[in-house]
Amino acid sequence: MTVGIPFVDLKSQHQPIQTQLKEAIHAILEQGDFILGRALSDFEAAFAAASGTKYGVGVASGTDAIALGLQACNIGSGDEVILPANTFVATLIGVLRAGAKPILVDCDPQTALIDLEAAAKAITPQTKAIIPVHLYGQMVSPRQLLDFADTYKLLIFEDAAQAHLAERDGYRAGSVGIAAAFSFYPSKNLGAFGDGGMLLTRDSDVAQKMVRLRNYGASQKYFHVESGTNSRLDTLQAAVLLEKLPYLPEWNRDRLTIAQQYDNELAPLASAGIIPVQNHSGSGHVYHLYVIKVDESCFIERQQIQDKLAADGIQTGIHYPIPCHLQPAFTYLGYQQGDFPHSEKLAKQILSLPMYPGLSSSQIKEVALAIASVVSTSLRPESQSSAPIGSKAA
Repeated sequence: MTVGIPFVDLKSQHQPIQTQLKEAIHAILEQGDFILGRALSDFEAAFAAASGTKYGVGVASGTDAIALGLQACNIGSGDEVILPANTFVATLIGVLRAGAKPILVDCDPQTALIDLEAAAKAITPQTKAIIPVHLYGQMVSPRQLLDFADTYKLLIFEDAAQAHLAERDGYRAGSVGIAAAFSFYPSKNLGAFGDGGMLLTRDSDVAQKMVRLRNYGASQKYFHVESGTNSRLDTLQAAVLLEKLPYLPEWNRDRLTIAQQYDNELAPLASAGIIPVQNHSGSGHVYHLYVIKVDESCFIERQQIQDKLAADGIQTGIHYPIPCHLQPAFTYLGYQQGDFPHSEKLAKQILSLPMYPGLSSSQIKEVALAIASVVSTSLRPESQSSAPIGSKAA
């Protein structure tokens, strides 16, 4: 029977606040301040405050937030920047667009986050910064990052594109390093009605330079002091985001509750090789994605599980199927198969399950039962128990 569970359901999330969203958009239409309008400055201030830092600068995308943000931090030609191989390609592209040299390192196989021990081995005299990617909604430990940066005298530039209001070690995402990049792609925990991004920083000089870089490098109209570009978060998108921001803590709590039920429902499948990516952040994990691993102890391929779920109407994703160093566009960087074994292994194992505010308890059970049904039928006879795997929550 087709259950029809989407990977993301923005319609159900927006429906309860549809009136407020329409009013916010209508107000901009009436005011006509579509570029660098009041709603943008209001949202920049509100999101920075909510994230525990001072300044926000809205730009056209999360990729621009990385590329221009690194430039605003005076990182460019001749500088090396450490980042994980296990990330969306935008992190790598941002470093390249800033003119710096990306130095990829492996990830922790349990959390999928950057391996700081591997990062330490990659440092050279040219290393200027590290980009910890707060992946899937979980922060890299701020305490460890700050110790790392202090030891090696590096800047911390956070990629928080998936970690809106995430917390760990008493810090919120965006408040740890000199600056942080966020994305407001529609499916993010805080999503716009199109593309959008923001740089957060506690440094006024970085913020002021970022303001110039996003607006053709101009310090005032027709007076250009930087080689900038056109990358501004438009006022309509800012108005939508400003309206949605007060609901974000509740939506994040809903995501955590959903993840906890997934954990319980899937616990009986651990012996069959279905292992959730570990949460080391407790309630601070905001679960942009809920990701499981189909590890080597599982007697069925990930693709078979994904196909079974699709046949049942359950949408899934893979974040990400090809690590950055193996993408065809970046072979010139000199990396090869086998350079980052944990990232490469994860790329073959991970599977992202439906995750969004409003996902019901019964839907979560349906997903878990669908996985259990295909895994159970693949078990070797001697490994099967009298009770079906996944027949009840742990």
